[in-house]
Amino acid sequence: MSTVGLAEPVRAWRVGICAVLCLAAMSCGDSNTSKGVTNPSASNVVSVVVDAGPTSTSPDVNTLFTTVTVCVPGNTTTCQTIDHIQVDTASYGLRILAPVLTLSLPVQTVGNGESLVECTQFVDGYSWGPVATADVQIGGEAAASVPIQVIGATNFLSLVPANCSSIGPAEDTVAAFGANGVLGVGVFAQDCGAGCVNSAANGFYYACTSTQCTGTTLVLASQVPNPVTLFAKDNNGVIIQLPTVAAGGAATVTGSLFFGVDTQTNNKSGSQAVLNVDPTQGYLTTMFNGMTLTQSFLDTGSNGLYFNDSSITACTSSNFTGFYCPASTLNFTATLQGVNGVSANASFSVDDAQNLGAGLAAFATLAGTFPSDPATFDWGLPFYYGRTVYTVIESAVTSVGMGPYVAF
Repeated sequence: MSTVGLAEPVRAWRVGICAVLCLAAMSCGDSNTSKGVTNPSASNVVSVVVDAGPTSTSPDVNTLFTTVTVCVPGNTTTCQTIDHIQVDTASYGLRILAPVLTLSLPVQTVGNGESLVECTQFVDGYSWGPVATADVQIGGEAAASVPIQVIGATNFLSLVPANCSSIGPAEDTVAAFGANGVLGVGVFAQDCGAGCVNSAANGFYYACTSTQCTGTTLVLASQVPNPVTLFAKDNNGVIIQLPTVAAGGAATVTGSLFFGVDTQTNNKSGSQAVLNVDPTQGYLTTMFNGMTLTQSFLDTGSNGLYFNDSSITACTSSNFTGFYCPASTLNFTATLQGVNGVSANASFSVDDAQNLGAGLAAFATLAGTFPSDPATFDWGLPFYYGRTVYTVIESAVTSVGMGPYVAF
């Protein structure tokens, strides 16, 4: 993330943490899949799946996908349904890879008619592309005229600013991105927020001509939004429900994504612990192995549990750089604490990454090191296995509190 030149920090981007083979870890135990959520066939529920992803040449591991329909604004017949859109609870907004998009969507303009283009910086790389407008439908939920990012549009690829590309390699193709797009349904309403309203040096948004791009301010209404906030009713958050995955792994895992919390009979709050997160960056605190990790987060967009523990044996194979390879299964318990002082325990296991089953897409006992910040515990997708996890958006109200919060 970047806070250069901003009056306040922008959102933290964390999606897509992945090592060479994109393997992952699992949180075991503390399961509560039956609490508070019912009727996975209702209009506010869509199926989600963990599988090998959209390309057989570069299979994914622990990546959660759903299907999204986009239409030309105001045109209900010119639409495209796109599968293998990654579901990410630590980013904000809908982004689709240009190579899979067959529609011609109108690009937003700013200033004197320049095209609005965005840099999306992840932990392991960046994506670049224009902000277009589309009508969006996910299951039975719909939103009109939604700003979305079209990643990798060819007419802008030669204009990437250095302060965008400097974070790492480009992730502008399906193979590099590992998905046909990403649906960011985290705790914030926009992908940047007030920082991009107040400063042109925000690192997100650029006004582009045919020859150059210049950083630009952008009002909230024009920023790429969490599309859930634009739904008519079920717009205060999401619930993700996944089954438990055995230690040996699974070829596929199928679960449910519920829109809204306490808005219908099927998405009621249960007895889960409600952990409010930092209202600026979305962080909570993890207490683990005597460490207090204040920049921790829950994140379906990361494919494993990522934390730094020098006592765990690291993998030696170059194909598993950054992963843990203990001689036998290690069992741990950590405590997650919100800024409201509420805490909950989470148990997890770590196994030898190099001995996982080939050809499987979901694993339960693998972890790796977080690449940059020692104060971080990234509770990636494996945390969600065997759990019902709530993500409530900033300022939204439910029967158990006000967002931003997570609960499980």
